Amino acid sequence: MAESIDQSSINQLFLNARTHSFWQDKKVSDDLLKQVYDLAKMGPTSANCSPLRVIFVKSTAAKEKLKPLLAEGNVEKTMSAPVTAILGHDMEFYEKLPALFPHADAKSWFTGSPELIETTAFRNGTLQAAYFILAARSLGLDCGPMSGFNNQGVDESFFSGTSFRSNFLCNLGYGIPEKLFPRSPRFDFTEACQIL
Repeated sequence: MAESIDQSSINQLFLNARTHSFWQDKKVSDDLLKQVYDLAKMGPTSANCSPLRVIFVKSTAAKEKLKPLLAEGNVEKTMSAPVTAILGHDMEFYEKLPALFPHADAKSWFTGSPELIETTAFRNGTLQAAYFILAARSLGLDCGPMSGFNNQGVDESFFSGTSFRSNFLCNLGYGIPEKLFPRSPRFDFTEACQIL
């Protein structure tokens, strides 16, 4: 049985971690981005379907391509972030199941079931995107996950010719703590949970 991680790790992943909108002028290496993905991919998904697909928007040209697709309130923080991850999911994830889940004919579960395909891709892609945020935080990066963009435009501009669909964006880098807003409230246990 695994032991609890130490308090400083819990603080880094959850209690002290915040959603950042202001960024230091500090680069994020390609190697670090690879490490983030290599950690995130290890989280569980149903039938190991692993639908997460990521494009790291890092170059000036890629940022300019993304800029007109952003809601007005997200432009400045995204353009100033060292990297923006487009977190999406593959709507044809089931084609990879013979390799990813070889001990069952999992691909056949999705034949003729577009609703099951969509639900499974979105659910597990979102789950993996959450792992992605925790992986980034665990490696010392700050995150700024957000909606507020033109999904169809992003799909056409960045995922053209693929079966991938965008879910949400996540700015990555090293935030400026002094510019954080006060933390918003959360529900307490009794407001959100039941033990039956």
